Amino acid sequence: MFDALTERLGAVFDKLRKRGALKEADVDAALREIRVALLEADVALPVVKDFIARVKERAVGQDVVRSVTPGQMVVKIVYDNLVEMLGEAPAEINLVGVPPVTVMVVGLQGSGKTTTCAKLASRLQTRDKKKVLMASVDVYRPAAQQQLATLGEQAQVPTITAVLGERPLAIVKRALDRARREGIDVLILDTAGRLHIDEAMMKEAAEVRAAVNPVETLLVADAMTGQDAVTIAKEFQAKVGITGIALTRVDGDARGGAALSMRAVTGCPIKLMGTGEKLDALEAFQAARIAGQILGQGDIVGLVEKAQATVDKDDAEKLAQRALKGQFSLNDMADQFRQLRKMGNVQGLIGMIPGINRFKSQIADANIDDGMLKRQEAIILSMTRQERRDPRVLNGSRRRRIAAGSGTTVQDVNRLLKQFQQMSTLMKQVGKLGKRAFAPGAIPPGFKPPLPPGR
Repeated sequence: MFDALTERLGAVFDKLRKRGALKEADVDAALREIRVALLEADVALPVVKDFIARVKERAVGQDVVRSVTPGQMVVKIVYDNLVEMLGEAPAEINLVGVPPVTVMVVGLQGSGKTTTCAKLASRLQTRDKKKVLMASVDVYRPAAQQQLATLGEQAQVPTITAVLGERPLAIVKRALDRARREGIDVLILDTAGRLHIDEAMMKEAAEVRAAVNPVETLLVADAMTGQDAVTIAKEFQAKVGITGIALTRVDGDARGGAALSMRAVTGCPIKLMGTGEKLDALEAFQAARIAGQILGQGDIVGLVEKAQATVDKDDAEKLAQRALKGQFSLNDMADQFRQLRKMGNVQGLIGMIPGINRFKSQIADANIDDGMLKRQEAIILSMTRQERRDPRVLNGSRRRRIAAGSGTTVQDVNRLLKQFQQMSTLMKQVGKLGKRAFAPGAIPPGFKPPLPPGR
């Protein structure tokens, strides 16, 4: 989401690091560039002014100017202030109260409210082991209640059945009654949205809030709406009262300024962010990690957590054993592609690697995305068992058949086989180290990393 901002700030910080000793004028010039970068990223002007003032106050002191690494000190100060602006302490969803506690979800139509409700319900049910019930009080948008019911089936979370002509407050009462009868821990209410803010929507949302007294009132905002998201947040905070923000489409091509502005403008923490279309693509918002990504430092902790949550331990152990014996096959390669796709959006995963922005052009040239992984997996699945076990039998005619069967080209097949050969070589190097290869920090002798997929 912050690609353009990360690139601009990276260029500013590179200049500072190269200068060695810094003068106050150097810091001022850098801050002017940071100011422009933030404004171009859609960060609200009052937020930018306050941010630059706080950074300047800390960055022009003698401790920085006379520091051994003054450029790096300025980067740290910017990082610390970004964390402060986004919210230092992670804000968890509040579920404190006598069950059933209610979480009310508000926002404009098209912001992703209904999908966020289902994602949140799935997260609470699977991660927190809560008994969840969902109800839609959107009686205006066609099929809104049916959409929530469909998503509920996918998430295996029960929903309140729609009744023709029933009004929002009646739906709320019926949902609360059922939640109490069935021992529900959390009731999630999906409220009505509009294409724009109007008094009728705000009045109804306020009435529903007064009726249920929710422990959380979450505003769902599309990260791609830019400055409008800040205006929307201010209106909902003033007229309904919100306790937190859930950002959607943070994996999209947005400038990201809304995320940096909304907490500062509303005083409400960003609690959740949607990172994809799947029901498990909802994550807790952690300011330190987001600030690290903005400054090109990646999020290696988040990457490890994703791997731990999705990679099958037994499969990983089997692959390790095969690597020790030098038996890495095309079937193993296909399994790795599947594991990668399970971890989420490939571009998002790449963005979590520290320092990856320095290789942005090479990654763009390699066309690394979810579609590429699917194509490469299709190529392997178009091979016979014998060909997967022994790629040496793949002559020209076999490669043409595989390309036709997978909907790719012979060049694509050749690239995959070249990549497989590189990975096989790597696995053999790992095998020579034995179990020491899997110790923390172990690097095989003569290690040569494979080219990115697709190259």
